[in-house]
Amino acid sequence: MIYKNAKINGEIKDIRIENGVFTEIGKINENGIDLEGQTLIPGLIDIHTHGAMGVDTMDGKDIEKISEYLLNNGITSWLPTTMTVDMADIKRVTDTIPDTNGAKILGYHLEGPYISKNRKGAQNEKYIKNPDIDEFKSLKNIKMVTLAPELSGSMEFIKNCDAVVSIGHTDCDYETALTAIKNGAKCLTHTFNAMPPLHHREPGCIGAAIDENIYVQVICDGLHIHKSVIKMLYRTFGADRMILISDSMRSTGLGDGEYEFGGQMIDVKGGVAKTKDGALAGSTSNLMDCVKKAIEFGIPLYDAIKMASETPARLLGLKKGKIQVGYDADFVVLDRDFNVEFAVNS
Repeated sequence: MIYKNAKINGEIKDIRIENGVFTEIGKINENGIDLEGQTLIPGLIDIHTHGAMGVDTMDGKDIEKISEYLLNNGITSWLPTTMTVDMADIKRVTDTIPDTNGAKILGYHLEGPYISKNRKGAQNEKYIKNPDIDEFKSLKNIKMVTLAPELSGSMEFIKNCDAVVSIGHTDCDYETALTAIKNGAKCLTHTFNAMPPLHHREPGCIGAAIDENIYVQVICDGLHIHKSVIKMLYRTFGADRMILISDSMRSTGLGDGEYEFGGQMIDVKGGVAKTKDGALAGSTSNLMDCVKKAIEFGIPLYDAIKMASETPARLLGLKKGKIQVGYDADFVVLDRDFNVEFAVNS
């Protein structure tokens, strides 16, 4: 397959795709689909999203609806993200990876149950527990796990975990976070949310992340974090370490109302999702919305795109997220107003 006259990083180029991989980029003297100068960017990768279009990962069904919605919005692959629920339900959901016609499922992100009760957010405290590496290894298809490193057994878990470990929903101090990172933790989960703030005498896990220059996930919906803090994180970590996520829930793509989320009822008003006691409960934005919001906040266009494509792919160890020979041919075609014309994944 050949696509002609695509604007890639500001330059007009042709691309050739064979067996789902970019095999040639430049001037190709053959006929193909003419994109007429429209912008072509890497497919976005959402490593932290719970659902959309009335469906949640934990439903264990109709996940095709989420994948189709994501692909239609420029997200070509994703990690369906679980909630803190009974482990039998988590196993039921994660045992298989559905083959969908939409965004490709790369595996699952286990968000809980190995988290802090003090920083549970919208998670169900009833099912919170200490990390159990044997229990974890009984699960299939887990690419990422969020945990609180202050919990008993965490360091042994991190050392022996074959998934990406992300620090989150945590009350840990700087020293504990630093030890977790030195043992193999590579990321912070929705930085600033559900963790101690960055204090000038108690820097916590955010300070440890800065010192060790690990990856940081950021919900860039304009609600979870103030734009000045988004810019601060960008200037601190840069596009190579900052990852945009949506943390979207089942109401994404729909309207206001009452929705189930992790066994609890959530109210969505004006696009803001909250638990009954007023805690923020995920986002109603998709990842492309977050990219646009980052650009609106002043982050350069291609850095905003990189933080939602190449950077999460690198964290997961995947050859995705770049328009480059040898990489998976996941891409999005945008019109001149930055709206998605169509998206393709390998």
